[in-house]
Amino acid sequence: MKKLLAILMALLMVVSFAACGKKTDDTASNDTAQSQDNPASEVPSDDAQDASKPAVSNTTIRMSTTTSVNDSGLLPYLLPVFEKETGYKVEVQSAGTGAAIQKAVDGNADLILVHAKASEEEFIENGYGVERLPFMYNFFVIVGPKDDPAGIKDCENAAEAFAKIRESESKFISRGDDSGTHKAELKIWGDNAPDAAADSWYISAGQGMGACLSMANEMQAYCMTDKATFLSMQKDLNLDLLLEKGDDMKNTYSLIAVNPEKIDGLNTEGANALIEWMLSDEASELIAKYGQDEYGVSLFYLLEE
Repeated sequence: MKKLLAILMALLMVVSFAACGKKTDDTASNDTAQSQDNPASEVPSDDAQDASKPAVSNTTIRMSTTTSVNDSGLLPYLLPVFEKETGYKVEVQSAGTGAAIQKAVDGNADLILVHAKASEEEFIENGYGVERLPFMYNFFVIVGPKDDPAGIKDCENAAEAFAKIRESESKFISRGDDSGTHKAELKIWGDNAPDAAADSWYISAGQGMGACLSMANEMQAYCMTDKATFLSMQKDLNLDLLLEKGDDMKNTYSLIAVNPEKIDGLNTEGANALIEWMLSDEASELIAKYGQDEYGVSLFYLLEE
């Protein structure tokens, strides 16, 4: 009797294990079928999430540029659009044009965006740049105290205004940093440029545009600046825009890719992608609109082809 009972218990255990195994197999089969029928239920991989962006080998682009396109807010306005569309990340280094070009010469930039034609041409002639691509412009202006002690607001051009500032020995803040703005200022002064060491009214700051405007505000001095940076800071300044006319006040910006045959380790693919986008219809439309909502006027203008 005991032997018969043991045999029955063993048979019952075998049947139970078989039933459990079948249930597990059926559950796995059902899960697989559901997954195949509804692939959207799967968690997408990182690759699937980024499939809309082009694959790039080096995602970091180093741009060396002048302070005016940064201080005016133009690059912070443009670059997020480019980065979102392409997957690139742009590292911006801003300084005066001379320093911006030197960064590229030293191998620390993939492209430059600057505004000093003679320096740009020299950069290319020395083999460091591929091609100069002028694409936009704005205007230099002269700002100063609201009471205009030198009386420049009715001058016909910047040269006449500078002569009056010199004659009255009114304080003048110069960039003094070999930037495009500084070079343009020295060109207007001509051969008889003031000497900061000898002329106490002429202050050579050695600073970027935003810093110079802040100094001019504190000292109630005159300053030559690009119009875009002044308008972007105007609400915080007790200065007036006194002169904005004359052929000597046009300020042209160019893009130049650094030459990979001269400098090793460049992200040339990324530089070319950014240049192509900056010259595109999409970017041109954004540039043309920049400033209109806040200031009622465009801060930069596109060069006509």
